[in-house]
Amino acid sequence: MFATLLAVVVALVLGHVAPALAASLRQFDWYAGWLRWLDERFPQRSVWRGPFGIAVALVPPVLLLALFQVALDERMFGFPALLLGVAVLFYSWGPRDLDLDVQAVLEAPDAAERHAAAARLWPRGQAPSLAGGALVAAAFRSARTRWFGVLFWFLLLGPAGALLYRLAALAAQGEASAALPEATAAGARRLLAALDWPVDQLLAASLALVGNFDVVVGAWRQAGGAAFALGSRFLETLAQASVRGELAEEVDDYAGSGVPAPLAVGPLPELRDAMSLVWRILLLWLALIAVFVVAGWVG
Repeated sequence: MFATLLAVVVALVLGHVAPALAASLRQFDWYAGWLRWLDERFPQRSVWRGPFGIAVALVPPVLLLALFQVALDERMFGFPALLLGVAVLFYSWGPRDLDLDVQAVLEAPDAAERHAAAARLWPRGQAPSLAGGALVAAAFRSARTRWFGVLFWFLLLGPAGALLYRLAALAAQGEASAALPEATAAGARRLLAALDWPVDQLLAASLALVGNFDVVVGAWRQAGGAAFALGSRFLETLAQASVRGELAEEVDDYAGSGVPAPLAVGPLPELRDAMSLVWRILLLWLALIAVFVVAGWVG
């Protein structure tokens, strides 16, 4: 738990104050090369070119890291394992800084630059939109893929879990997906959807705690959040409903102040409020991790 807390702090600080350094360290060219090498070696009608072919790419690096992780366990009072956890979580985080990408959209001087900045919040090959609801959905999808998915699987499986999620995300929607046959890419997308489902459920519960509980629970029920449906967009629906509720409350607060509501909330208020909710959720997760760390030390 302490390794998780330390690694998240390192990832956030370095990603914000030294984005160029973070980007230079978070390079996955080796993974794209590995996928191309596999694609050249496997013939037609092989397991690689089927829905389970992505396992051929993921198992070797993830298993190798898992064995290394086990080998370091409890050695030298756990210090090597701590360093490994910090390094892998930092490497798997992002790879771009979400806060800076959202800030670039909010501070863009014109529509063209705002559209170009917003494109960084969308997966490869998808057209961005500056509509408020679309920006909210994009912010939460990016937060899940860049932050919370990596963090959840790190908590569950350690460094191997964080690397598994990042490699699956790259194969499903990153630059590396261009090297995959269509059936293999479809399998990667289904794998990522399966990895995302428990993360979405935890994010929904967290959103209810940091936002309007009644609004989030009502939207969760209407969107079918309880069903095990891979690829469901119920998290986006919850985020949009929560942002609408918060903005409505904010406008009501300004109604008697004499300040025009659009001026009070600034440009792209939906995106600004969505990022505020994302930060509150991350702080909630870190606070819970810190509680477990302190409880472990006391125990």
